[in-house]
Order: sequence, then structure tokens, then C-alpha cells
Amino acid sequence: MPEESTTPDLVELTRRTSEAANRRDLDAVVSSFAEDAVFDGRAAGTFFEGRPAIRRFLEDWVDAYEELDFELEEISDLGNGVVFAVVIQDGRPVGSAGHLRQREGWVFFWVRGLIARLTTSEIDEARATAERLAEEQG
Repeated sequence: MPEESTTPDLVELTRRTSEAANRRDLDAVVSSFAEDAVFDGRAAGTFFEGRPAIRRFLEDWVDAYEELDFELEEISDLGNGVVFAVVIQDGRPVGSAGHLRQREGWVFFWVRGLIARLTTSEIDEARATAERLAEEQG
């Protein structure tokens, strides 16, 4: 019988994290992050370190929307723990009839099945960052 791989499928883990965010299951989202993880939200001018700080940010972000959906338009495992994704956030802010839509590049750096760092930025910048990180980690 072939031995099963113990290496996590990082694309699948990224999808599960996105699905949890769409369910507003912040416990599941936050548990995807390492205890000392970093969230570098360059696209929004934010930076958070550690699960508690990341959780507070996510609670505030999600609570600002009556409806919020994260769509993974593109997702690629670049190797060495690096996943690049183009993420579309579509939401209706609390008390508003209008929708906000933003499209960003997200770079996930996974270590032992947990997100060690998540960086969001403009798509081309994020893609270049992800490719460089994957090469550096190799």
C-alpha cells in the first residue's frame, strides 16, 4: 500500500480558510494562523502580529459588513510553503445599500500547516513578492 503524504495541500488549506471566512467562522480562520503569525495588510495600510491581534482585526473587519464574501479568483502553490492568490472581497457595509468590491493579491507563507505570514497588496506586487519568497525559501 502506498504511504500517504504528510505534507498538507496548501491550496486546499487556503480554500478552507477562505470558506471559513465566508461562514464568518473566525475561530476556524484564526486557528489557521500560527501563534506568532504576521498579517501585513499593505493594501489597507495595516500590520498585526500574533493570533490575538489578527483576531481583533478580523472581528472589526467582518463586523463592519452585513454581507461579506471572499472569492479566490486565482490560487497557486508556488512551492516552499508559498501560496499566491488573487482574492476578490465583495461586501455590503453595515447600514448601506451599496456594495464595495476590491481585488487584491494575497501571499500566504505556510509553515507546518499554519499561516506564518499573510501579506495583501496590489496584485502584480503580490505576485512578484510570492515568486521571490518561494525562490528564497527553496
